[in-house]
Amino acid sequence: MPTPDTLRVAIAQIAPVWLDRDATITKVTEWIDGAANDACALVAFGEALVPGYPFWLERTDAARFDSPRQKELHAHYLDQAVDIAGNGLFRVQEAAADAGVHVVIGCIERATDRGGHSAYCSAVQIGADGRIRSVHRKLMPTYEERLAWATGDGHGLVTHALEPFTVGALNCWENWMPLPRAALYAQGEDLHVALWPGNVRNTSDITRFIARESRSYVLSASALLRREHIGDALPQAAALREACDPVMADGGSCVAGPDGRWVVAPVADAECLIAVTLHHTLVRRERQNFDPAGHYSRPDVTRLVVDRRRQSTMEFVDGDPPA
Repeated sequence: MPTPDTLRVAIAQIAPVWLDRDATITKVTEWIDGAANDACALVAFGEALVPGYPFWLERTDAARFDSPRQKELHAHYLDQAVDIAGNGLFRVQEAAADAGVHVVIGCIERATDRGGHSAYCSAVQIGADGRIRSVHRKLMPTYEERLAWATGDGHGLVTHALEPFTVGALNCWENWMPLPRAALYAQGEDLHVALWPGNVRNTSDITRFIARESRSYVLSASALLRREHIGDALPQAAALREACDPVMADGGSCVAGPDGRWVVAPVADAECLIAVTLHHTLVRRERQNFDPAGHYSRPDVTRLVVDRRRQSTMEFVDGDPPA
């Protein structure tokens, strides 16, 4: 039974209905219900799950300038991206509220505050009341991702209270960036959610490393994708199947404790709900000899400045209307 010092959480390791936003959201809502049925207070999904990770980039010569194929794929990707400001995650919010579950989910955001025609890899936190708590746009897309995704900003570098824990989240390789991690630690984070597109090779080392560095629980939430998930209705479907590997994402979701030990070692090649009960006393035990933002910090020597303004290309200065 849950106690005031415990929290039951889950990772939903699933495959999207690749590049189909609405069908993937339907699937997400079903897995939120499943987490609620397992008495979970939080469920996390993989990076860019809605509508899916751009696996075609490294497999179809995406760096070729002015390529008609890449333009067609990108246009479809934008069409299936999520307009968060326009209630594009409403059904996920509704499911979170109905289930009473805090949701952390990766999506491709078509950001209307930046013109609406660039894609951002965003980690979205939705409270158990269904309200969007934060949208963190990935600070630096990794390698070929820069051909599809724009760079984010610090606006979403925030944490949220989920008793008895404080939850923060980062996307994929920005989990390797020391300063964004430090920004979350300084806000009291003791439950870190790392979102990944999939693959054990991504999660097997860093999950335990962050847990040990931060003396926090770390959930690494990954997705799955196989060649057979490439639907017939997608642009260039036959060419994509020919170019893509049989397995592009094999999962790798896992949970590490604040002592750096596995709670759940990486799980591969299966759609599944990974549910565990976290004990906050273990965080407090490990903070006894190391607390990176507390007694083992030296702010008089080193400090971090975080700009959390949402970046924009415009600032309007309007005069008073005529009398």
